[in-house]
Amino acid sequence: MSTTEQRVDGQDEAPVLEALERYHRAGEVAFTPPGHKQARGADPDVRRVLGDAVFHGDVLASGGLDERRTRGRVLERAERLMAEAVHAEHTFFSTCGSSLSVKAAMLTVAAPHEKLLIGRDAHKSVVAGSILCGIEPIWVEPAWDPERHLAHAPTAQAYEEAFRAHPDARGALVTSPTPYGSAAELAAIAEVCHRRSRPLVVDEAWGAHLPFHPDLPTWAMDAGADVCVTSIHKMGSGLEQGSVFHLQGGLIDPADLASRADLLGTTSPSVLLYAGIDGWRRQMVRDGNRLLSRALDRAAHVRAEIEKIDGLHVNDAADFCGPGLAFEFDPLPVVIDLSDLAVTGYDAADWLRENHHVDMHLFDHRRISAQLTHADDDDTTGTLLTALKDLAGNASELRPASSVEVPSPASLRMDQARLPRDAYFARTEDVPLESAAGRIAAEMITPYPPGIPVALPGERLTEAVLRYLRTGVDAGMNVPDPADPRLRTVRVVAAADSAGG
Repeated sequence: MSTTEQRVDGQDEAPVLEALERYHRAGEVAFTPPGHKQARGADPDVRRVLGDAVFHGDVLASGGLDERRTRGRVLERAERLMAEAVHAEHTFFSTCGSSLSVKAAMLTVAAPHEKLLIGRDAHKSVVAGSILCGIEPIWVEPAWDPERHLAHAPTAQAYEEAFRAHPDARGALVTSPTPYGSAAELAAIAEVCHRRSRPLVVDEAWGAHLPFHPDLPTWAMDAGADVCVTSIHKMGSGLEQGSVFHLQGGLIDPADLASRADLLGTTSPSVLLYAGIDGWRRQMVRDGNRLLSRALDRAAHVRAEIEKIDGLHVNDAADFCGPGLAFEFDPLPVVIDLSDLAVTGYDAADWLRENHHVDMHLFDHRRISAQLTHADDDDTTGTLLTALKDLAGNASELRPASSVEVPSPASLRMDQARLPRDAYFARTEDVPLESAAGRIAAEMITPYPPGIPVALPGERLTEAVLRYLRTGVDAGMNVPDPADPRLRTVRVVAAADSAGG
């Protein structure tokens, strides 16, 4: 904690949950939003499916959970307890997901027309932040594994070289861990930044659990990051859209970060999401080490059992970590390579859902991933193992697999001909995909999950990338964000507005 902020004791408290309980015990009668009035006005079928508890937790944050001037400091106390629990100096809750939180961090570090170093394996929310902010992104190449066609976070050396080429960059952003569980050497990247008095922002959306067990990759705050963004709903027990961002050090003014978040955030935050974040923090402080130890033991068992299934290989630290690759490894994302089965991850994921009602987390041209958390048990992992054995036994149904033409790392990277913001807001036209090579993209084209754009606004499209996207969509790749998700056409900067593009 900083010397200017009073330490908050009492990690057994859950200020939001306790205030919600007091609200109900007092029998408050609200003539305010939300209009369902504690479920009384909700549709009966909705109440039957969702249950009344959802509506009972849906109250105003101020003028409901707290009084109208928030003198009870309910949210403030909950945020301070979270900061203390994860070794940060300041914590901010968000009910708009980490997509908003990372944008707020970017807007705080770099102003319009200023440079920010960003790993090119960033989530689409980071690209959206560059469009909204108008910053100049300096893309830092990920650590590519050409054998597995997979990107890990950029190395510290890559950020060092980017700063040397762009000494006026205002800071750096790195995504770690990745959705595949590989983690960057954050302490070394932080040192590269801090040697220049520049802040490091870590998009740690997949790392909410990291502060609570020593056998997991290094937590961004412990590694010296200035801002860390994490999603409580991904690896924690919070509800969807629950996110927090943490701050430490003197390179970023906490008032500025709060102001940027307020600029982007909703004026009607969900108390349900606040309660989920608050309760999860208390759960982890009380019992996180035991719960995560059990999860790690379970993951080790599941990994070993999957490795016994013919045709399946579970990627581990030996696959992902090493010189020029990842620095650390989280075993809870169980990434399964299907290459020996000769089926695509798209087809495998569809088959598992249809035949076993098992939903996989990630899927690409050769992999599927099962994200384990502390909530999994013998029943859930037993179902997974049974389904995977059945998949292997019936893989012939899914052959021949559609061919996805994955470019080499060098061919995958395209030139940034215009700033993302300029291309996104330019005059545009939709052209057939077959005619789009050489044109400047005016939209994101993002395989989802995991949500890392293949093409960004402002990039000059190439035949290799377009062929990858075309064959990927034909094989089952989901690209929800372009104007034409089937990619029969691509939205590009209009010829008259593209300076020859």
